[in-house]
Amino acid sequence: MSVGGLRHQLKTPALVLDIDILDQNIATMFDRARAMGVGLRPHAKAHKCVEIAKRLQRAGALGASCATIDEAECLAAGGITGILVTSPMVSQDQVARLGGLLSRGADLMVVMDNPLNLSACAGVAAEAGRTLGVLIDFDFGQGRTGCIDVQDAVSLARGVSDSAHLRLRGVQAYWGQVQQIMPIADRRLQAQVQLDRLKDLVSELTKAGLKPEIVSGGGTGTHQIDGESGLFTELQPGSFLFLDSQYDKSVGAPFKPSLFVALSVVSANRPGRVIVNGGYKAFATDGGFPEAVRGAPSKATYRYMGDEHGALDFNGEGVTLGATIEFVTSHCDPTVNLHPAFHVVRGENVIDVWPIGGRYS
Repeated sequence: MSVGGLRHQLKTPALVLDIDILDQNIATMFDRARAMGVGLRPHAKAHKCVEIAKRLQRAGALGASCATIDEAECLAAGGITGILVTSPMVSQDQVARLGGLLSRGADLMVVMDNPLNLSACAGVAAEAGRTLGVLIDFDFGQGRTGCIDVQDAVSLARGVSDSAHLRLRGVQAYWGQVQQIMPIADRRLQAQVQLDRLKDLVSELTKAGLKPEIVSGGGTGTHQIDGESGLFTELQPGSFLFLDSQYDKSVGAPFKPSLFVALSVVSANRPGRVIVNGGYKAFATDGGFPEAVRGAPSKATYRYMGDEHGALDFNGEGVTLGATIEFVTSHCDPTVNLHPAFHVVRGENVIDVWPIGGRYS
């Protein structure tokens, strides 16, 4: 369907983005960041979209955080500056593509957590005639990437600082395992454990003459806690843009869901149940079930019925065959990754289509 139609006429499954709610979520997060005195480098893994990254930069973003080299290439090609690749670039393919970005003049930094990665990254920076900014990635309890020991982090930082083609910029600190802990008091307690570790890391780096210029991290679930700590110079939230049902329950006001998946009723032969044309291929499934919010009976519940189908169960009156129903996804980032574009709406009107990139080049 072309731009200018109505949202209930979209070809389904379709990813629907309410631009007014999106803009309000952006304004709210930037207002909060300014009040806390921190910058924002919002995470593009949530949206993978040049148009959204540009919108964020117009709002005052320092740049964009990217989880993959694919995302970095997508945004750099779209003219986005201040890119931080938040996962170590280690494989031969990743390093080569990093070198390609540098050769094309991309404005970006990377993270490192192992000295074995130093020479490869320094090498492609040298070939491109560039100096590559580096943040030291530290493991704050998630068990994913990052240096485990403070002295290892200091040693790696010294190696970066001593390299002719690398520039030590600071540290990356993210505790994803804390983002949605409830109640909020428990989240604060768990975040404080990691904040104390970050304080020690910054202190040891400073003692070694390697004081971080940038302390980057945080997420939607802990942005207020992290921002108020006085330790971060910038935050990397991403899900605040869309607010899936998990974050709506754990963060909620003043952010609101702006992202929906529109599906069509393709079968209505059973009382109290209709079948819609979206299943495992339309939604990320790790966070539970999506929630029906537009066009569905009150208290209707969704369940997966295979790759292409879902069931909507309800009491009372049914739903018309062919009707469009919109759902809030339970996990926005990987749901976005399943779709080719955002169908941007204002009220009932489709006003634009924004491509989703950063999968493969």
